[in-house]
Order: sequence, then C-alpha cells, then structure tokens
Amino acid sequence: MTRIVAGTAGGRVLEVPVRGTRPTSDRVREAVFSRLEHQGAVEGARVLDLYAGSGALALEAMSRGASDATLVDAARAAVEVCRRNVRALGLTRVRVAQQPAERFVREVPSRPWDLVFLDPPYDVTASELVQVLAHLALPGALAPDGTVVVERRARDAEPAWPDGLELVARKDYGETAVFYLEPVAPGAEASSPESVPTGS
Repeated sequence: MTRIVAGTAGGRVLEVPVRGTRPTSDRVREAVFSRLEHQGAVEGARVLDLYAGSGALALEAMSRGASDATLVDAARAAVEVCRRNVRALGLTRVRVAQQPAERFVREVPSRPWDLVFLDPPYDVTASELVQVLAHLALPGALAPDGTVVVERRARDAEPAWPDGLELVARKDYGETAVFYLEPVAPGAEASSPESVPTGS
C-alpha cells in the first residue's frame, strides 16, 4: 500500500498502476522528504515528477507545501492513475502529462523547476537517464538553487552525470540508491559528494 506520508494529505492512500512501475517505498520517501524539507527545497517549489507512476513523489511534495507540480509518464495507465490520485486528494495546481520523459524535457519550461524527481523503471538505461538529465542541465530548465532527486538500484553502476549537474549526496536504503544533484554555477568548482552507508 502506498500512502502520503505527511502534510495536508498525510495518511491518504494512493492508487498504484497494476504493472510497469516501481513505487518508492513510504520509508524511502519519508527519508527523502526529511532531507529536502531540512534544506528548504519543498515549500513553494515548482515540482516536476518524471516517470511519475502513481505520482506519489510529486503529490507528497504538494501535500507538504509545494507551489505546483507536473507529473509526466509515457504509459496511459499510469497517467490515468495519477489523475485519479490528484482528484482523490483534492489537490489543485497539478498537471498530468502523458509523454515520454525524454521528449518532455526537450522543451524549456516557462519558469524553471525547483525540484525534479526521476524514478525511472529498471529498463530505462543509464545512458537514457543521462540524456534526460542533460536537458535538465540546460539554461532555463532548473532554478539556480534547484534540486534533482534520482532513484536507481543500489547495485547498478552510478550514472555518468552530465555537465551542468553536480552530485552532492548519495544515500542508500537497502536495494534503493537515492542521488541528489544540483546545478553547477558557471565557474564554480564541484564539491565532494556526501555519501552515507546502506540503511542510513
């Protein structure tokens, strides 16, 4: 069962697509949002949820005070589930788009994203993921203080992050690895990423 962990919709159960998605566990989602809220990255944020599945990540952000959210998934079944979840939670300022992530990010948004989630299915390769991230690294896609959160299998090789995005932390939770990326300011030197052992 997947539910909203906290905020105005805390405790509400979410519908999950029958197949083709890999929902983030409530435990991992709670840990991710604890970090993001500590950084002040959620309140008032423009949120983009690519490979949205049930939309749990973006809807969690909205429950916790994000300004607006766009949920993107290529699968019609997932998009229909996202729309039902949005209606069931009574959230406004949430858009759901049926489109492949790699196509959606080709268009520069009208306003930069503050917080982007990417939790792709296992069959999305590292190179495909990096191509999507490369578009997010282009000028105008992310706010200067934006945050990108990527989930992958912990045992998979870490992707070669594109120019313009800097890995600031990796956290492992059992089989799940969560990477936190930020835009690199022009001329700035990359810092050493924070790494935490499995289960932290």
